[in-house]
Amino acid sequence: MNPSPFQYHRASTIDEALALLDQFGSEAKILAGGHSLLPVLKLRLAEPGHLIDIGEISALKGVTELAGGGIRVGALTTHEDLTRDPLVTRHAPVLAQASAEVGDRQVRNRGTLGGALAHADAAADQPAAILALDAVMIAQGPAGERRIPASEFFTGFLSTALEPDEILTAVEIPALPARTGSSYQKLANQASGYAIVGVAAMVTLDPDGRCESARIGVTGAVTPAIRAATAEAALAGKALTNGAIPVAAALVPNGLDILGDLHASEEYRRRVLTGLTERALRAAAAGA
Repeated sequence: MNPSPFQYHRASTIDEALALLDQFGSEAKILAGGHSLLPVLKLRLAEPGHLIDIGEISALKGVTELAGGGIRVGALTTHEDLTRDPLVTRHAPVLAQASAEVGDRQVRNRGTLGGALAHADAAADQPAAILALDAVMIAQGPAGERRIPASEFFTGFLSTALEPDEILTAVEIPALPARTGSSYQKLANQASGYAIVGVAAMVTLDPDGRCESARIGVTGAVTPAIRAATAEAALAGKALTNGAIPVAAALVPNGLDILGDLHASEEYRRRVLTGLTERALRAAAAGA
């Protein structure tokens, strides 16, 4: 199926893109890499009158190191670039790992981090990593720049905390504490590459080898992507070699509205979620 007719606009700056958004309002959609939006347009699940292409705005591309530690990732940075960028692999290895799991090579070379996060697909890989990293989304609108914690960004199926007149411009990731390890584990749909279940885990150990903090991001099994707060709390202060990890992993599905569909039943996802959480925590603890 072909998309409904629309007018195409190419913005060369963020201000120009925001002006076009203001001009066309609800009739406009932002186009970045296109791998999330174009299928929606072809199915006519969205029929905007105007597409605003931000793909050539250089200010939205690349990774820089922040003065206080951590990194800032431009929203137009591609998935493939994230897998190879030395700043990402050093400061946010779980994001590099999750980005390597996205789709296929063509998707990774064209799709962007900002586009994937703003689309907020329930089966996307990177939301789990962004949650585990405790990242901050940088949105820009008519009132200026707004900072949105990752824990508040994903609000529902294909919905986020972005306002209609805002553009996601960057993601800031804080510096990792010493003795921190991470891991992303995924059961993929073999046809699409989307996560049937995906789990990102971050573990920081204290000098005595006990869990100082843990963050667990879950995607694929729920919508929207979410932090497993109960399991995180269960690990605090525990030695991770005495059975604490399986106990915490078993807590992750509790209280979650687990998805069930033609790809995997609710019960199957529940069991996979527990297993992948245990695997991710063990790998993260070993890395710490």
